[in-house]
Amino acid sequence: MTADTKEAQKETDYLARLHELWAKAWPKGTPNTPQYPHGEVALTEYLRIWARLQPQKPAVIFYGHVTSYADLDRQSDRFAALLMAKGVRKGDRVAVFMPNCPQFHIAFFGILKLGAIHVPVSPLSRAFELAYELNDTDAEVIVALDQLAQVVDQVRGETKLREVIVTSFADVIPSEPTIPVPDSIRGPRIAVPGTTDLLPALAALPAPKPLPPAALDDIAALNYTGGTTGMPKGCVHTQRDMVYTAAANHGISVVSNQNSIYLSFFPEFWIAGENFGLIFPLFAGATLVLLARWDAVGALAAIDRYKVNITAMPVDGAVELMDHPRFKEFDLSSLSQVRVVSFVKKLNPDYRKRWKQLTGIVLTEASWGMTETHTSNTFVSGFQENDFDLLSQPIFVGLPVPGAEFKITDFETGELVPLGGEGEIRVRTPSLLKSYWNKPEATAQSLVDGWLRTGDIGTIDTQGFLHFLGRRKEMLKVKGMSVFPPEIEALLGQHPKVLGSGVVGRDDADKGQVPVAFIQLKPEAYGSVTPAEIQAWCAERMAVYKVPEVRIIDALPMTATGKVKKQELNANAPL
Repeated sequence: MTADTKEAQKETDYLARLHELWAKAWPKGTPNTPQYPHGEVALTEYLRIWARLQPQKPAVIFYGHVTSYADLDRQSDRFAALLMAKGVRKGDRVAVFMPNCPQFHIAFFGILKLGAIHVPVSPLSRAFELAYELNDTDAEVIVALDQLAQVVDQVRGETKLREVIVTSFADVIPSEPTIPVPDSIRGPRIAVPGTTDLLPALAALPAPKPLPPAALDDIAALNYTGGTTGMPKGCVHTQRDMVYTAAANHGISVVSNQNSIYLSFFPEFWIAGENFGLIFPLFAGATLVLLARWDAVGALAAIDRYKVNITAMPVDGAVELMDHPRFKEFDLSSLSQVRVVSFVKKLNPDYRKRWKQLTGIVLTEASWGMTETHTSNTFVSGFQENDFDLLSQPIFVGLPVPGAEFKITDFETGELVPLGGEGEIRVRTPSLLKSYWNKPEATAQSLVDGWLRTGDIGTIDTQGFLHFLGRRKEMLKVKGMSVFPPEIEALLGQHPKVLGSGVVGRDDADKGQVPVAFIQLKPEAYGSVTPAEIQAWCAERMAVYKVPEVRIIDALPMTATGKVKKQELNANAPL
């Protein structure tokens, strides 16, 4: 037997043992295979099926504005036709630069129906960040909120953009909203010359003939994530990834059906928001109550008004609701499932006990996932008795959803680590990214023999449960948003007076972490630029939560191979 054969057999035996443990630990009554209500077909076909079976059922409710399943199917057909009329073809990338709104759903499903590629861009992005994604994908068409058109205009000359489609909150906010509307989305329509106004353009089109179903394995989306090599990378995902992720969680981590009412405010450009807002409710034929952004009173009012039974929020949001002086004014008795994500605040037995006393519902952690895997890869539902999940330290992330597998390996050698040992979490799942867009080297480094090297440190205990110990990558969490130091360092490297930088995190009671950039200037630049000026320069080029505190130092500590020794950069030390 060769060495390779021995290693393969070792992995086979290792996984067989894990599958035995997972079967033994599996909660009774929980499906152990992906659940497909209408079969393994494209997500766009789920929309068509539900539109035929329940045409008048609300698919999306936005502050009282209702988009039925028939509306969403018809409008997304028309959007696909509009894109075709503008020269977009299968495989072309279309950028979507919008916050949560019904138009996001129309654009998403229209792009997928055409067989084009959805490129969601954070609406918090500044011109530098938008230009990067547009140039990385060669997108020639963008759909943007009118409030963001000025950012688009800033990058038109340095990208391949030839068509800009705009839309407005004003098009979909009712004159008499059913729940409170944040002031930030109440503004009047902004006229944007030289662009196409989305909803009037759709209304003017003749009813198009429905396109044939998109292929499950064609590229459907490029979901951007940060990394350790500089700027963000586009994760190549397909419609099969989307429907599998929904099926693997359907009835397992999220129990829903046609009678379910979801509430989501998670940003839909974000992979978790894509799942919880765009994919999961529609897959189940449910109704989504959509908020443009987090708003405590708005969320409480929406749950009460629409009898929401499924929602998700950061632990911070749950605590804010419990502490809110108006909390008891609203009827939350319809809730049956509340999933939380630990960002700044972490779920603990005290928060869970308090929430249960107030609502009768048990808070359950949403669990582990990555943009590369389309997230939602493990589940902890069924392990809340006596706070088993919270007391099983280190951080308990449960069992893999059906179809997913994990193993723990040595970071350097890749050899399997025995159960109970610590190492790198590697994952294999049907929803695994197919590659990083235009980055073959990064793809080869991360995808090894069908497994993703996550860079996360973890362990699988002797019962088969996965535990997350931390990120070996340098990712920071700023109010729940991912911030990657190499991305900030890559931008700082473009400043004309910066020689080098090292970005690390500083602990912060309100934000969780704050990025701090230690900067070494070029010799001639000392005394000619201040930390505040560099910080302002960054603020013009990146989302506000990424903007670092700046500390100018004489010299960065370096290794013999020219790398910054970040362990010597103490952001928590007083200035």
